[in-house]
Amino acid sequence: MNSIALSVDGKKVVSGSDDCAVRLWSIETAKVIAKWTGHTQSVWSVCWSRDGERVLSGSADGTTRVWDVETGKTILEINTGLDDVYTATFSPDLTLIATGGRSSEDERIKIWDANTGKLVAILKGHTMVVSCLAWTSNGRTLISGSYDDTIRTWDTSTWQELAVLTGHPNAVRGIAVSPNGRILASASFDNAARLWNLENGQPIGSPLQHPEVVRCVSFSTDGKLLATGCDDYNAYTWDVSEMIKEAGLNELLVSCPFSSLNLSIELAIIGR
Repeated sequence: MNSIALSVDGKKVVSGSDDCAVRLWSIETAKVIAKWTGHTQSVWSVCWSRDGERVLSGSADGTTRVWDVETGKTILEINTGLDDVYTATFSPDLTLIATGGRSSEDERIKIWDANTGKLVAILKGHTMVVSCLAWTSNGRTLISGSYDDTIRTWDTSTWQELAVLTGHPNAVRGIAVSPNGRILASASFDNAARLWNLENGQPIGSPLQHPEVVRCVSFSTDGKLLATGCDDYNAYTWDVSEMIKEAGLNELLVSCPFSSLNLSIELAIIGR
């Protein structure tokens, strides 16, 4: 199993695996409800739409598929032109799909119309595989992580790069945005996770060290805890609120108007 995602209502899980299938599971019974086929190679990425009606998958066959949860049918198939689609995600308003992956050209992130499958934009900058993508909840910023050791933020109104976050000395494998949109968490092959201040692109505190490679990160719904998944076959939880307070950044725990997010990042870049 390469990827799993929990439904919005918390009653189902979707998974992608090396047998090319996408599976829908019941949390209550821990059994498979449905098996969706169509991909011809490993499924690397799965995610839910916010309304819970669709699932998006990305595959080593270079395609991303949108599945109707009720019928199990493919609503939309996009041939991305990537050698592998490592990550695919819906925009919060469900109008766009972002895909990232491996390509011999500098076209590792592509934005698509979620209804027609038409290419909207190509985001250039990363020099190696793009392994993870995340939108801020207002949809104004897209964040990408790559095997080139960097995290980049993008303005979704212009598709221009806003900032490059550096600090991991090895590949970035997973990212997650806090519920209030002010903190980013990242997982890396350097055996560590990190917290970042999204308003200035700076790391928060020291790296969260693990025994092995860290592959995934996820915030609790209140943003106070962070869960990490490690190659030592364990999951870990971290007290984010305590780490933020120790760093003297208590304001990052409070929700703020999302309209200020892009402005803050842009001002930080100008001030460098």
